[in-house]
Amino acid sequence: MGTVLDSHFLALTAIVTVGYQFLFFVITALLKFDKVTDFAGSTNFVILAVLTLVLKGTWHFRQAQRSKLPSSKQKSEEKADLLDINISNFGKKTVAVPLTNGSSSEEFIWFSSTIWPLVVLTLLVVLWGLRLGVFLLMRILQWGEDRRFDEMRTNLGKLAVFWTFQAVWVWTVSLPVTIVNASGRNPSLNGADIIGWIMWSVGISVEAFADQQKLSFKNSPQNRGKWCNIGLWKYTRHPNYFGEILLWWGIFVASTPVLEGAEWLVLLGPIFLTLLLLFVSGIPLLEESADKKFGNAAEYRLYKSITSPLIPLPPVVYGSLPSWFKITFLFEFPLYSRNLPQGVNWQIPGHVSELAVSALHVFY
Repeated sequence: MGTVLDSHFLALTAIVTVGYQFLFFVITALLKFDKVTDFAGSTNFVILAVLTLVLKGTWHFRQAQRSKLPSSKQKSEEKADLLDINISNFGKKTVAVPLTNGSSSEEFIWFSSTIWPLVVLTLLVVLWGLRLGVFLLMRILQWGEDRRFDEMRTNLGKLAVFWTFQAVWVWTVSLPVTIVNASGRNPSLNGADIIGWIMWSVGISVEAFADQQKLSFKNSPQNRGKWCNIGLWKYTRHPNYFGEILLWWGIFVASTPVLEGAEWLVLLGPIFLTLLLLFVSGIPLLEESADKKFGNAAEYRLYKSITSPLIPLPPVVYGSLPSWFKITFLFEFPLYSRNLPQGVNWQIPGHVSELAVSALHVFY
């Protein structure tokens, strides 16, 4: 079992993740400094992606292999053949690129025509992790404190549980890129790669725009005491979470051409993230906070009833859908409304017309 774990970097990434999170746990516990929490999580993804890529020792973009040409004659013949690239054959040829000069044992990197997915997946994780980590760090430095830790700063046990859970989150969600980077297989570029990259591109764009829109909204003095309902937030109450879920499912889809057998268990990564945001530390916590702050405001109850919790939809469409459909297909779970003031009928009746819903939404 240990050999299997090591061959897929599972033990290594677990050790690195636990060590990295433990370091920040100590900093938080000793200094009562919780501004680096989200930064520690996001950058941990970057570390695992880069580490597993480098340690494999062979890179193709699903791999570029390092080798030596044994003789000058063979080297010349191979170079002449390999460097004769026909653009119409891109995706099939192999290219040799010299690493050193003037030596009979000149070293080459052999780039397969399928030079995309492994390096691309790592790059996608790095870009996501750095963007999110820097954004969250700058935001908390501006806001001054992380209210999630109000009850944890003096409770070492709760603090330890949080950091342990964060380590599990990083390691589990990173599984697709970890396994791909550990793999020696190099299938050709195919539709799954393209679909996955498109999903990631849409997801990170939505997440980044949503983060910036909410930050700008919160920083405006005229919006103090209000909930964000501008831009993407008009179409979903949590566009940033929609983007994050979509991009990680995209990374999984792009990893599928490499997967074989038990490696398909990396599906646990995006599933874990989705369940986490839907039922644990994502949407439920923010819905609870918003309901307690604004639950008595009729405008807020209206916004909540005509705005999808996750999947972006026009308010006129979402507001006219029956409750059973919202719960079954659009994740409008009852737990998202359990903190609304009791006795308040905040749901829009089913007979309200689309025109009426659209007119009501003008207030936003």
